[in-house]
Amino acid sequence: MTRHFLRDDDLAPAEQREVLELALRLKADRFAARPLEGPRAVAVLFDKPTLRTQVSFTVGIAELGGFPVVVDGRLAKIGERESVADTAHVLGRQVAAVVWRTYAQSRLEEMASAAGVPVVNALTDDFHPCQVLADLLTVAEQRGGTDALPGTVLAYTGDGANNMAHSYLLGGATAGLHVRVATPRERAPRADVLERARQITASTGGSVHVTDSLAEAVAGAHVLATDTWVSMGDSTEAAEAERLFGPFRLDAAALAKACDDAVVLHCLPAYRGKEITAEVIDGPQSVVFDEAENRLHAQKALLTFLLERT
Repeated sequence: MTRHFLRDDDLAPAEQREVLELALRLKADRFAARPLEGPRAVAVLFDKPTLRTQVSFTVGIAELGGFPVVVDGRLAKIGERESVADTAHVLGRQVAAVVWRTYAQSRLEEMASAAGVPVVNALTDDFHPCQVLADLLTVAEQRGGTDALPGTVLAYTGDGANNMAHSYLLGGATAGLHVRVATPRERAPRADVLERARQITASTGGSVHVTDSLAEAVAGAHVLATDTWVSMGDSTEAAEAERLFGPFRLDAAALAKACDDAVVLHCLPAYRGKEITAEVIDGPQSVVFDEAENRLHAQKALLTFLLERT
């Protein structure tokens, strides 16, 4: 059976831990796994702007012994010039896996249904699961290993309806984290995602909680995370974003309410003075550049896991 990674809960808790453990090993020895030796090709498709995703996947595929075929979505016009299904049939006969950074989750699901090779979500409007794998890897490093993930309190502040909030809920629940989302009531996470996260916590011992109180969310937290107020494709005006999310800005006052050794995450790019202050993101508790590097190691581990099971 072909395995895909379209959303965070495509990995069971034990599988997620296996991927994270492998990522730690690959970070220590970057050429320890070579599942793409040949080289075998991996198609890496970009419909949205990218820096960290493109760099980490292209470098990672090369380090796994493969060849990244980078496709500019503006030229390919997938779903416009030809259907997603036809594109999937073309790619699946020539590459070992497909990595796609796109808009609608349904496009990714259609690709997976027809490709016949693993399909990886490199970001959609609904989820950003590779980023959360990297974030969990970063937290594990900071807290002494994957055994320390269960019970960790992660507070996410800002837009609760975006892809990062959804992935923190699902990925954090899978890891046994206590995930708190601080967001305006009108920007709460999708009800189905929240319900799925709660189902997962029943077996992992984690929890999920949504609040419109920043202070409640960050109190005693081990990890503080945020994201840009206006995601790619979001039409929210700047003034409206400030009104909605200004009270949820990750600043020194919010950080002071967390644990003394709390770490700060941001998937980048960051807008200093908006969702996070320069004092916090450039301060000693920020691990955002470790987090950015860890995209490489987490994604290499993920690709290895998927290829070994397909």
